Amino acid sequence: MIKCVILDDELLAISYLKLLCEQIEGVEVIKAFNDPKVFLKEIGNIDCNVCILDIEMPGMNGLQVAEQISDTKKIIFTTAYKEYAAEAFDLNVADYVRKPIKKERLIQAFEKAKELVQHTTKKDFIEWNTNIGKTVIFTDQIAYIKTSEIDSRDKDIILKDGGNLVLKNLNFKNLLEMLPAKNFAQVNKKEIIALSAVKVFSANEIITTIPVEHDSFLKLQIGETYRKVLSDLLSR
Repeated sequence: MIKCVILDDELLAISYLKLLCEQIEGVEVIKAFNDPKVFLKEIGNIDCNVCILDIEMPGMNGLQVAEQISDTKKIIFTTAYKEYAAEAFDLNVADYVRKPIKKERLIQAFEKAKELVQHTTKKDFIEWNTNIGKTVIFTDQIAYIKTSEIDSRDKDIILKDGGNLVLKNLNFKNLLEMLPAKNFAQVNKKEIIALSAVKVFSANEIITTIPVEHDSFLKLQIGETYRKVLSDLLSR
């Protein structure tokens, strides 16, 4: 199933795209936006795998938007202008569809996006906007992730060398999709642990290798929802 989000500054264009998408089997429009800044603020919390982005928009164009989300979403560009094609494909997008959009052409674009979604493989690194800008983080260097106490949309990462970073505007669902499933597990609603950072565990608690004050180690409470999956992973 393709779950898509539409971004276009023209409301008529959004309505037309929705109408086309509703006629295509296996495609569901989750939400539509006409403001790029609002889109970027909310996209990390939306369960979707494809974004249809208009290129010509006031304030921030679709290419600029795509640069910030192309690591986690497959992108279909729509535009009335052909001169953006080369720059668009430099971003490794699924397709580039010229307006006026025809249903048959949109179906082709979704087929390309679907193939990319199905063949996406987990990398040994994640690339995301952090407190120090766009950053590549190798997953084998991550020890622990928690929801930021300052802004719940952000996630604090503790690295194995004791360093830390803040992932900006990224929810746990999308973050877990980016991480190798065999190496990471969600412990409760607010915390993820690298399995390599687990020292001992019981039914309710994990003691990690992460040092804290008074010569002790970070302890995590296991949420009931996550207990079985976590136990299965740690018992392998």
